[in-house]
Amino acid sequence: MNYLGSKIKLSSFIYNVISNSVEQKLSDCSFCDLFAGTGIIGNYFHDKVKSVIYNDREYYSFIINSAFYSKVSDEKYHTVLSELNQLEGSDGFIFQQYSELGAAGRLYFSAENGKKIDAIGMEIERRFRCSEIDQDFYILLLATLLTAIDKVANTASVYCAYLKTLKISSTKNLQLLPVKKTSLSHPDYQIFNQDSNKLITQVKGDILYLDPPYNGREYGSYYHLLNTIALYENDFKPKGKAGLRPYKTSKFCLKSEAENVLFDLLQKCDFQHVFLSYNNEGFLSHHTIAEMMQSMGTYRYSKLNYQRFKSQSGSSIARTTEYLHHLTKF
Repeated sequence: MNYLGSKIKLSSFIYNVISNSVEQKLSDCSFCDLFAGTGIIGNYFHDKVKSVIYNDREYYSFIINSAFYSKVSDEKYHTVLSELNQLEGSDGFIFQQYSELGAAGRLYFSAENGKKIDAIGMEIERRFRCSEIDQDFYILLLATLLTAIDKVANTASVYCAYLKTLKISSTKNLQLLPVKKTSLSHPDYQIFNQDSNKLITQVKGDILYLDPPYNGREYGSYYHLLNTIALYENDFKPKGKAGLRPYKTSKFCLKSEAENVLFDLLQKCDFQHVFLSYNNEGFLSHHTIAEMMQSMGTYRYSKLNYQRFKSQSGSSIARTTEYLHHLTKF
């Protein structure tokens, strides 16, 4: 899935820094990814550590991360996917509010794909309400739908806006394909859907990995449609041209609040090692973060230059610097 700030290209860099910085064997350590997003880092570490915690305040993230640990058999999974893929489209909420020819005039999806999303979403909800599938299966199917729509969405990788005309990929028919699940039979994991600064007082462990928003890009608005489809709610009135759902802006996305909320998080956390990903274009300077961490323990950092996230293929190529700050608490 295309995702703003994804660490998929940086995962080996992050792993190497952490594994070389922590004195204990990783297999003896607990690992917490407090801003998990689509689970790239948590998934990378889950088979290398003793236990792993995921958290993100966005509901779609909870769904995607939970699906990675689904225990649904492949046979049942593939059978249901085949049945869902054969459904006829339905004139529902997503078609009317977010699709070509819909009443709202928003062009996130072609008319055919908008109707297909409605049909699949309503059928998943029906099967769950009628107890034809359990919660584990329900979450897996929702995650599969979210992954599928990302491939046909008429956007520049984020959902804060749609393109004026349908791009080629958005005219292709939506198809549900199996998502990746862990092969571990009994992984030790927890998945939360909470505010990070509240959850941090309820968890503790060895390694805490932080990848908070760096700037004013609010994930609640950039990926609002993923939440709407995962929840399949049609009892709210989408706002504005983008059709936003209600959301609360993260303090990490407010320049006036970012330093205080990070300091609060670092103070409260009960983890021996804290690793913070933060690039050179964020609200907080390298000096500010270094000074903050030095007041709480031993501080080091590593850095890597890499190509920035591009939301459109026509964007100019530029590079940015990713810092991985490391605090060993007193």
